[in-house]
Amino acid sequence: MIDMLSLLPQYTPDEFDSRHRLAIVASQRAKHLTQGAKPTGPSRFTKETTNALDEVLRGKIKYLTGKEARAAMKEAKRGKEGETERLAMMTGEDAREIKKELSVYVDDTAKPAAVPAEE
Repeated sequence: MIDMLSLLPQYTPDEFDSRHRLAIVASQRAKHLTQGAKPTGPSRFTKETTNALDEVLRGKIKYLTGKEARAAMKEAKRGKEGETERLAMMTGEDAREIKKELSVYVDDTAKPAAVPAEE
């Protein structure tokens, strides 16, 4: 079986410890490109997946491994949680303001039951 990566002119065997890591890094870069990230430079490819693989093989994309990667993932998670909490707090305040403004227009207080007239 021929190792396909050795056939690529940009690939150097020492750059990646496994084909699996190459696939992971390229797939994450393709996801970023699909979500709107700018390419690192001009490319002859049009598809995000091929462009991502090309960028990774040319060494344009830096990636972390081991403890550094775990620490970066924890930091990113903390940032996302903080952003989510901030949005939740804003939404709560906005909801109170909207309810207060709507109470001027809509009276949702309970009406006393009408007493039937006696004959």
